[in-house]
Amino acid sequence: MDRRTFLGNLALGTVIIAMGNQQSFAAPLDSDHKRQVVDFLKSIETGDPAPASIIYPNHYTQHNLMVSDGVAGLRAAQKQPISSSARMKTVRVYQDGDFVFAHAEYEFFGPKIGFDIFRFENGLIVEHWDNLQEMPIRPNPSGRTMIDGATEVGELEKTDANKAPVKGLVEELLGQRRMDRVSSYVDPVTYIQHNPHVGDGADAMVAAFRQLDAAADTPHRYTHVRQLLGEGSFVLAASEGVAGDGPTAFYDLFRVANRRIVEHWDVLETIPARGN
Repeated sequence: MDRRTFLGNLALGTVIIAMGNQQSFAAPLDSDHKRQVVDFLKSIETGDPAPASIIYPNHYTQHNLMVSDGVAGLRAAQKQPISSSARMKTVRVYQDGDFVFAHAEYEFFGPKIGFDIFRFENGLIVEHWDNLQEMPIRPNPSGRTMIDGATEVGELEKTDANKAPVKGLVEELLGQRRMDRVSSYVDPVTYIQHNPHVGDGADAMVAAFRQLDAAADTPHRYTHVRQLLGEGSFVLAASEGVAGDGPTAFYDLFRVANRRIVEHWDVLETIPARGN
């Protein structure tokens, strides 16, 4: 079973059960959308149908390309098998207005790391995006994994301001390769890196991209920032681009402190052709 089938179907058994039990789709009394998302993702493991009541199936847009929108897409995806051994743990969850984004560890035919973005409307989830990557067995050159590191939000009053260095880094460094601008966005001393192939420090990041650019057969470039979401010191950029031989979705989570990026996590995944 491939990644798109996995993410499209993992929670759908509980979604369909909840759909069958509901008589209406009134907004839940619980207004804590972050807690609702954590409970919904955990239901992947537990099979509890109750958390799935936050999905509005008749007004639900699915950006997982293997699953159609609304009830029809959910019912079609339900026909695919769901592993009874699936496990998941949400490590980070943040909210930006009507959007909640989660950073989680999955166990499904091996360890994986994923990001999920949910959009709420009138208390119900009406839209969803995701990205998933295999988690390496070994830590990166600095001894870090794709999921460890800071979790507590700071600088809540600076959410909008903290999006600026992230936008600049993604567009200028990762898109235009303006590596001369790295010190404008990244703290060169304290920068912590969770990418599985790169160590800490701004110099290591610059060296890694220069090495990629030197290999003609491995293009790696960001072309569009599709979403920029944040809560305080944490900012998630969901982007499109190319890596290797195919179009790629890049989800990058940054921690910002004192107007500089000090920590980074990422997940990248090839974007399949629609319907494949």
